[in-house]
Amino acid sequence: MHNTCLALLAASSSLFMPAQAEAVTTRIEELSGNWNFRLLPGDPAAAQQAKATQWHAAQVPGHVHTELLAHQLIDDPYVGDAEAALQWIGNAGWEYKLEFDLDKKVLKSKHQDLVFEGLDTFADIYLNGKKIAATDNAFRRWVLPAKNLLKKRQNELKIILHSPIQRLLPQVQAMPIKLAGNYPSPFGDEPRDAMTGNFARKPGYHYGWDWGPRYVTAGIWRSVKIISYDDILLRDFHIQQDRLHAQSAELQARLEVQADKDAQLDLELHISDPDGKLLVSKSLQASVKKGQNQISLPLQIENPRRWYPHGMGEQALYSFDLSLKKNKQLIAEVKKRTGLREIELRRNKDQWGQSFGFVINGIPVFAKGANLIPFDMLPNRVKPEQMRAILQSAKDANMNMLRLWGGGYYESDAFYDMADEMGLMLWQDFMFGGGVVPAYDKKFRENVVAEAKDQLLRLRSHPSIVLWCGNNEEETAWKDWGIGKKLREENPIFAEHVWAGYVALFGKDLREQVALYGAGVPYWSSSPSNDFADKANDSNNGDKHYWDVWAGSQPVEAYLSETPRFMSEFGLQAWPVQSTVDAFAPRSEQKIDGPLIRAHQKFLAGDGNQRLLLYIRANYHEPKDFADFIYLSQLMQAEGIEMASLHHRSSMPRTMGSLYWQLNDVWPGASWSSIDYFGHWKALHFHARRFFAPLTIAALHDKGITRLSAISDLQHEQNLAWRMRIMDVHGKVLRDETQPLKLPANCAMELAQIKDADLPAATDAKTTYVVVELMKDGKSIARSIAYLLPSKLMQLPDPGLVATIVAEADHYRLDLQTDKLARAVWLDFGGHQHHLSDNALSLLPGESISLRLDSKQSLAILRASLRIRHLAQLATSH
Repeated sequence: MHNTCLALLAASSSLFMPAQAEAVTTRIEELSGNWNFRLLPGDPAAAQQAKATQWHAAQVPGHVHTELLAHQLIDDPYVGDAEAALQWIGNAGWEYKLEFDLDKKVLKSKHQDLVFEGLDTFADIYLNGKKIAATDNAFRRWVLPAKNLLKKRQNELKIILHSPIQRLLPQVQAMPIKLAGNYPSPFGDEPRDAMTGNFARKPGYHYGWDWGPRYVTAGIWRSVKIISYDDILLRDFHIQQDRLHAQSAELQARLEVQADKDAQLDLELHISDPDGKLLVSKSLQASVKKGQNQISLPLQIENPRRWYPHGMGEQALYSFDLSLKKNKQLIAEVKKRTGLREIELRRNKDQWGQSFGFVINGIPVFAKGANLIPFDMLPNRVKPEQMRAILQSAKDANMNMLRLWGGGYYESDAFYDMADEMGLMLWQDFMFGGGVVPAYDKKFRENVVAEAKDQLLRLRSHPSIVLWCGNNEEETAWKDWGIGKKLREENPIFAEHVWAGYVALFGKDLREQVALYGAGVPYWSSSPSNDFADKANDSNNGDKHYWDVWAGSQPVEAYLSETPRFMSEFGLQAWPVQSTVDAFAPRSEQKIDGPLIRAHQKFLAGDGNQRLLLYIRANYHEPKDFADFIYLSQLMQAEGIEMASLHHRSSMPRTMGSLYWQLNDVWPGASWSSIDYFGHWKALHFHARRFFAPLTIAALHDKGITRLSAISDLQHEQNLAWRMRIMDVHGKVLRDETQPLKLPANCAMELAQIKDADLPAATDAKTTYVVVELMKDGKSIARSIAYLLPSKLMQLPDPGLVATIVAEADHYRLDLQTDKLARAVWLDFGGHQHHLSDNALSLLPGESISLRLDSKQSLAILRASLRIRHLAQLATSH
């Protein structure tokens, strides 16, 4: 490899003019139209699925499931209990074909590469009758030289996609000692002890998870293109950040150029600030040698504006526009956008163990957010506006971090652009969702290393990515779940072989790739882990997944006894809003143990609905129907996760992150999400906006003590006050105290501990609660309520709620007023589309509030369809 590191030869302040009118010698032609697909005629499924063996038009990028649905060859996979009848798709082979012509300029080029950005997964590729490749990784980019095979007219591209189950099952079954997988197929197409998902480099969730169905799809899931060029190809362009100070940013524009022969190249680089103003224009003449060349162009930005996470500062993004010429002929032009920021994963030894926290631009950040799973079972169904709405909802709930879980796929470029713009830090897992992978196989590791390099090169310019993590739960599964112990008992030699492969892949290979291509982003080997320390899921060191609550059936109050360094997973399930349930099951079928409801409840290990009832019954009344069940499941989830998150935030700096499981859904059904498949906020998301607020207050009652804490994420000291009232449900005030508060920047402060025994003599736990508020300039900016008893033991009167809806200029206003405590109010308008500025809230006696209501429905329809739920209704029905 030839390395060129040249000083600037010339500088220009002229405006950068995109060269649309100038012919570019590097041409990119998308192969997206006139594709067809079919079930392979010789496949065993063909006898039962004759119509699918006929050629049908296909959308590329796409998936076989979406194509079959588009041609009405299958029922909607998300409605009713369609799942079992559609399992044949994942066990079948498929064929795609495209006929296309080429421009003569493309044919005259010295090089023509056929490029696949994503093939899912085992694909044989034929071009004009010749097999040119066999692929085995859905996450890789495949570049195939095609110069001698292409012609001007009637080129034929054919892709044969093999079932990953059928491809892998014989070798997995032949293993004398099996590797532990994730979720066994409930449909009998794989033996329980011979799961294939962890052997395939494809999205793990396609094989089924405890929040989604089993749809082992296949397809050409990302774009196909022909890239043609002559002597020079710009392979990579990256902005390397060397040093970042308040006064200046020292950068390098780094190019990788492939040359067929020695040549002189002209580079022009134009830097625009976050407002689009041209800052710098540079020109460079570079000599390149035959082969691969690295070109470096030093850059400097004075008084740089830094990129900060949401809530800490601006999301400043600079644009770098590059044009590359040879003999005044434009070879390529490319634009990069990135933010300037410093990242540290701080691991200091302290009185509790070893810290785990993110430091951005020298400032410790408490990570507030959730785990993100794929937006759909079938990625190409996801529209940019759907993705943006979910991310905007995360930002609106005061989140600053999302963890991209390893059982899905690396997201689209558009996703990372949105996260950059919104200031959402991304914890990015490599795509390993769990189970044991065959990392002892050198070819498997080499495949993963190639995948990692592809993704790191694609994504390293995004300032939102602040961590690369090797996998999800594989180390803790080996060490803490008995998987390693069981394998050592069966065959100690093979067990050591498996573990050595794990260490090689996640301890060495991926760490090296991140160091080489990750642009300074830290690497973490597994979640949860302490990066190969003896204990994987340790409360005092590293990150923690805590599932004693829910999976372990511990009461929600157990959250208050768990104080990790960084909580990267914890969660409680709930059903989505009523209109989402209506989308897959008629009201007559909506029963807790009904077959359609059970088909959309994927927590099978402990019967999800019975587990939900366990948690509902612990604190609330028995639901009398499925609508009650939805309401109470959401309330239980919201109050439980709020308790945990406020505890985590109150424990700062010992705890420096709280990411609940999970933000979103892949289909309509029961899950741990706070936003359902259609983008509706559950009660939890409304609560999250409050408990993740930059300034908030916590009242947490446990074991006879109410602990009060004030919390600030802001970077400056705040002059505030805090008010504590002890009240009853009718509005009687037993104690009312207000105290001034100087709340330091970026901290949590305990305000008081109130023992039940020290409450006023008139206190009746069945009617009394503690309400604490944070006050600024005499106004309440945050509130927290602690109840002394479970809701089912309290005496909640009818609050006398009155709701009024009036029309305003471009929206409606909904006014709520109550006489007595109105706990856990939920407002709904049936199936009518609407957006409320707040919901899932409690009103104190005598309180009135006004909410913004946006809807295209008439005032009369909204008034008629409004339904109000609150906890006193359930108390009076028992």
